[in-house]
Amino acid sequence: MNKEKVLHLLGLAMRAGKLVTGEELTVADIRKNKTKFAFVASDASENTKKKIKDKCSYYNVSWNDSFAQSEISQAIGKTRMVIGINDAGFAAKFRELIKG
Repeated sequence: MNKEKVLHLLGLAMRAGKLVTGEELTVADIRKNKTKFAFVASDASENTKKKIKDKCSYYNVSWNDSFAQSEISQAIGKTRMVIGINDAGFAAKFRELIKG
């Protein structure tokens, strides 16, 4: 996985307005089937990770937890632990980059 490319793409998705940030907003969008891919910080609490992973599993949404909160926050310019990608094109590219 090329972490640099993934983080750069996160910033691009943020500027394009294709992200939802924060735990509650991301969970709400997962429930509405808007979110196509989710990121949860590797240093998030176990509760937060479990909540996001369970929602993603139930609603068949891909997710990733290999980035620290500092990396995610720097990429999007906001301090966040959880991010949802609400665009199918961006989500497909994230899946491709993460699988390597």
